[in-house]
Amino acid sequence: MSRDGHSISRRQISENALKVLYRLNKSGYKAYLVGGGVRDILLGLEPKDFDVVTNATPDDIKKLFRNCRLVGRRFRLAHIVFGRDVIEVATFRGHHSESNDKVSKSNAEGRLLRDNVYGEIDEDAERRDFTINALYYDISDYSIRSYGGGINDLNARTIKLIGDPDTRYREDPVRMLRAVRFATKLDMQIDAVTADPIKALAPLLADIPAARMYEEVLKLFFAGKAEANYNMMQRFGLFAPLFPQVGALIEESPKGHAAKMLQVVMRNTDIRVSEDKTVTPAFFFAAILWYPVKQRADDIAIESGLTHYDAYVAAMGDVLEKQCLTISLPRRFSTPARDIWQLQLRLERGQGTRAFKLLEHPKFRAAYDLLLLRGEVEMGNIAKIAEWWKAFVEADETDRSDIAKSIKGSNSRNRNAPQRKRRRKPAAKPAEE
Repeated sequence: MSRDGHSISRRQISENALKVLYRLNKSGYKAYLVGGGVRDILLGLEPKDFDVVTNATPDDIKKLFRNCRLVGRRFRLAHIVFGRDVIEVATFRGHHSESNDKVSKSNAEGRLLRDNVYGEIDEDAERRDFTINALYYDISDYSIRSYGGGINDLNARTIKLIGDPDTRYREDPVRMLRAVRFATKLDMQIDAVTADPIKALAPLLADIPAARMYEEVLKLFFAGKAEANYNMMQRFGLFAPLFPQVGALIEESPKGHAAKMLQVVMRNTDIRVSEDKTVTPAFFFAAILWYPVKQRADDIAIESGLTHYDAYVAAMGDVLEKQCLTISLPRRFSTPARDIWQLQLRLERGQGTRAFKLLEHPKFRAAYDLLLLRGEVEMGNIAKIAEWWKAFVEADETDRSDIAKSIKGSNSRNRNAPQRKRRRKPAAKPAEE
């Protein structure tokens, strides 16, 4: 498509991306803006990233740019660093024709473990995931090269995979999540042929490194489309492989507390994103994993006879350990999640004058927000406790004292905790004569 046939202007491309494109081009290399940057400009959206592809090798790129660092094992990439802005530059990928493990390697399921095979632009386009991402803006003449019907699919608002879907998903199961994310982000439909194998292949996500899956979760749930992504993931069976403990509870009780909490959390996360409020992985994981923690704590209390509090502490460790097998939650978020969980127990029995001390806890606000969500989900006594805390938090200093004093000590017990039965003392044996 020539310059006259499309709407992309260099004014819509970041200055740093243009610097990279021009330097590669002037050094005798082919250079293209590729993928999401081209796609989003054509759709009238503001691109989040500007990625570049070239026939220069990573070593060639490093020689051209002093501010370059090479990253990646699975596929070698060059990052050109301009302060906080990073332009990612990739070499054209080629087809796998060599058996050298240092260049390319896949496992028994077909997932690519190493992919440093270089080729030409036509091969690179065939290696891309979706047709709407196989769009190349040529800096030499400002034309667009579209492969696999990418422009047509963009106009038809259709997500279509390049190549055989079964093979492409096995090469990289994360493509199933990307199909969902693009469909909700761009308000498009997933092509029937592209969608057909997803449900059967969804368990392959369990084999993806947990650290990579954490990054995917941030993209899925922290970009304003959490509820839509969650609902589509459930339809395709993609949620349970990421959160197996939550998935098991939802399968056991499709309309239970865990299922309701997921919907509430996703909806609230989207609202916060739309209002430019902070959303943190610590709260997100604490909220969606609360009911697995609660169930595990109840099991531990019954099995071991531990106190209510100690059973919860043990359950927190168990649930986090199992979750980190599929999604690696950094300690800077897992530690606050524990604090939020522990505060649930204190909030349940902390009405009254003790509430002033809890109010000073650094994680009080997050724990309070989770309690409000629990009240919405569980109703009953937890809803009453949440209402009391809401009145207390929103009151001024004078009214807070009155609200705190209105609670008698006997009413501040945690009625949700399993109560131990008092053992009756055995009757005294009659003295032997």
